[in-house]
Amino acid sequence: MSKLLLVDDDLELCALLQEYLQGEGFDITTCHDGGAALETLKQDSFDAIVLDVMLPVHNGFDVLRKLRDFCQTPVLMLTAKGETVDRIVGLEMGADDYLPKPCNPRELVARIRAILRRIETNDEQDAAENQERDKNLQVDQLNMAFSNRTVTYAGTALTLTGAEFTVLELLMRSAGEVISKEDLTEKALNRKLTPYDRSIDVHVSNLRKKLTAIGASKDLIINIRGAGYMLTCET
Repeated sequence: MSKLLLVDDDLELCALLQEYLQGEGFDITTCHDGGAALETLKQDSFDAIVLDVMLPVHNGFDVLRKLRDFCQTPVLMLTAKGETVDRIVGLEMGADDYLPKPCNPRELVARIRAILRRIETNDEQDAAENQERDKNLQVDQLNMAFSNRTVTYAGTALTLTGAEFTVLELLMRSAGEVISKEDLTEKALNRKLTPYDRSIDVHVSNLRKKLTAIGASKDLIINIRGAGYMLTCET
């Protein structure tokens, strides 16, 4: 049973979502402010976090920033309907996905399960693929180790979220070839690309920033307008 931390100061909504998620087979812990959420995360581990942006004590962005100092648990953020900026900021700060409030509980469950599927490493259906992954994936100075899910560039370690790791893996496996945003969204986020969805763009932008910060070329990952993204080969 997957353990989820649900953080929302709307007590009525939180209770409804808790009941629904428990009915879907999740083990739910709830918190109603950012401070309590951080303390809970320091004391216990979870498979995923559902985090509202508007919280007392510490808002959702503060919680996300602080928790990334000590854990990489995937985070799905709940943002106010129409607040596109909040969604982009959340993704830039390390959230794995987002949903606008009020959200459809069925959509929330689908997004959570998509995140959990992405981070599962012991699933039986991945056994054959994991055998292939015993060796590191290497593209020029980029090295990806699947045994401990680490990435280095020219020997310097990168700290990536689960979504960023998967996006980079897809780009590395198709180095020198364009991957469409549709394919990246389906394979990395386990959902269809919808109009105005900038999740993949933000994840790629985060990868670029982290790579250039440790010496990679800004053109290591390029955007082919109207086609998608490509990891370029340095040699």
